Amino acid sequence: MNNEAPPFREASRNRIFQDVVNQVQDAILEGRLKAGDVLPPERELKKMFNTSRGTLREALRVLEERGLLEIRLGMRGGAVVRTISSRQASESLALLVRSRKVALKHLAEFREGMEGNVASLATQRATAEDIQSLRALVEEAGRHMTEGRRDEFLDADKRFHLALSGITGNPVYNYVFHSIHDNIHRYYDQYLSMDGRELRENFQDLQDILRAVANRRPDEARVMAQSHVHRFHRYMEARQARDPHSDNLPGGTP
Repeated sequence: MNNEAPPFREASRNRIFQDVVNQVQDAILEGRLKAGDVLPPERELKKMFNTSRGTLREALRVLEERGLLEIRLGMRGGAVVRTISSRQASESLALLVRSRKVALKHLAEFREGMEGNVASLATQRATAEDIQSLRALVEEAGRHMTEGRRDEFLDADKRFHLALSGITGNPVYNYVFHSIHDNIHRYYDQYLSMDGRELRENFQDLQDILRAVANRRPDEARVMAQSHVHRFHRYMEARQARDPHSDNLPGGTP
């Protein structure tokens, strides 16, 4: 960290708290503060920002919650800049899905676009080895469906979708897919019966997407993936409409 000039200026009087948060956050995101850097001692920060001890500590607490700082105690403690990773954002999205704070229609709307884009990109970027791996997952899902093993089927289904996101080579899709597919079962528990018919339809969707990818048809893959999400969303909405108290139903097997 540059010691020749103060890293921060006096906070704006009409929004002191938010300005402190923004200044420190911007310094980290712009690279002026690096991972491992320790912010100046509290008394110096108070003077730089011309703010109270309480306001400063609350601002640092918010930055710690955002994963930008780590507050260490003791003689060698202080506010230490953390390494920025997409894990924090991924965890936040995972908590949002896991807590079912997102309406079914909003989750489906988001997933239709996302799953369609991923399927299309995967179709354009998949290697022969990628396609073989996808085929193996579909075959595994087929065996589980035939033998009536729902949990195992849905696990293979999840790995198929995660494999598609991995094939895109886009880390943003990869993190988002993991956040959603690792936690969406809570919606399935309450809104899908996942009986034999639904499993068979799910399996047919996997086959259709695989065929589009293998035949290098990105538009077809997009439509197949979107259709898959749309259909199962309709099933969940129908169950929710039949039982408006379904939010209180005990979770079953996804």
